[in-house]
Amino acid sequence: MIEPEHYARWRASALGALTERLEQDVIFGFTGDLHRRRVLDVGCGDGAQSIVACQRSARVIGVDTSPAMLEAARRRAEIDCPGTIAWCQACAEQLPFESQVFDAVIAVTALCFVKDPQRAVLEAARVLRPGGRLIIGELGMYSLWALSRRLRGWFGAATWRKARFWTTGSLRRLIEQAGLHVHSVHGCVYYPPIEVAARVMVRADRVLSHLGSVGAAFLAVRADKV
Repeated sequence: MIEPEHYARWRASALGALTERLEQDVIFGFTGDLHRRRVLDVGCGDGAQSIVACQRSARVIGVDTSPAMLEAARRRAEIDCPGTIAWCQACAEQLPFESQVFDAVIAVTALCFVKDPQRAVLEAARVLRPGGRLIIGELGMYSLWALSRRLRGWFGAATWRKARFWTTGSLRRLIEQAGLHVHSVHGCVYYPPIEVAARVMVRADRVLSHLGSVGAAFLAVRADKV
């Protein structure tokens, strides 16, 4: 299981900071203006996406199954966005909210770990209002990062042994089966998980994204509830 300190160490590293910034640029490019919007962050972890959404004037609820993650998220939010984010312990497959109440649902690296991804997407669709947006960020299947994580799983890392990796096609099918319309798909993080390579290649990432998702470590999808 990934613990809050793993996220903190990752974010403190040059490779982690660079990669998270790139991923968030894509995610929040898809959300559009969040001013006064109701946003649900599913699988919020230690609050990275929730805090950015809050700083963009959204009304945010962060959901995670882990009490330790939620506590870490609370501590971070008290520094970066004090007193304005609500936190809720719940699973993605059974969200404790009424239907059609959120303007946007964000789920970043959540589907790779849940037991029933289809159920999780159906729940996200249920709580979205008509016209709302679902933004999913997931781990790409065909990348050097995925290869590295699979190897770690084979050599005993339980987190990566159980993780799912995705293609744009598999994410699209999952979303469309929930009755949502896929609007945009974007790949990023084409560099290998090596800091020197990341620094050299990051400027080419947007160019590579136009060539397709193969090689992208991170896949982002925006879907609309029409």
